[in-house]
Amino acid sequence: MVQSFRASTLVSEALDYRAMRQDMIASNIANADTPFYRPRDVSFEGMLKTKQAEIFKQDDNTLQLAQTDGAHIPLTSENSHAAQATTFFRDGHMARNDGNSVDLDVETTEMSKNSIMFNALINADKKQGRIFKSVIEASSKIS
Repeated sequence: MVQSFRASTLVSEALDYRAMRQDMIASNIANADTPFYRPRDVSFEGMLKTKQAEIFKQDDNTLQLAQTDGAHIPLTSENSHAAQATTFFRDGHMARNDGNSVDLDVETTEMSKNSIMFNALINADKKQGRIFKSVIEASSKIS
């Protein structure tokens, strides 16, 4: 029961970042005619791995430090920067004469892939919810 709650929390985080990526790709498409615009993307796979380890209490083989006094500076993880999605410029495409490097084929393909992943996450979450609903309904009939 606790594991599925944790998985649901991770799915919720993944849905938020998929929605952010969809907005970023839509912005790239909207700026396809803007001079000197470079397409942006968001990378959150590393953040999700960090969140997964945090949510499921997985050991990441790092040395846990002890804080011996409350007045000491609080300890932070070396990977605290990985808890944020990072945006980057998606280069590699030839810029047009106006300096814009948005490739509509690439953007629409990335948007389609992102939509498929978003829908898969929603369907997985719905299926998990139906399983819990059926268990609750079955247990109420027994009592």
